[in-house]
Amino acid sequence: MERHTMALSNELLEILACPRCKGEVLLREDEDGIVCNSCRLVYPVRDGIPVMLVDEAEKL
Repeated sequence: MERHTMALSNELLEILACPRCKGEVLLREDEDGIVCNSCRLVYPVRDGIPVMLVDEAEKL
């Protein structure tokens, strides 16, 4: 199955924040996750949509 990813816009990335600490998040290079370095969590990006739920995040 071919995986299509839609690039997240810079405007969206600028307003996203970690739901746990409200801190800055960064998009991974491969665009499959959004990282909060403060909480050491990675939030998944599914079908181009960031899933910003603490319960869905994985530890770094």
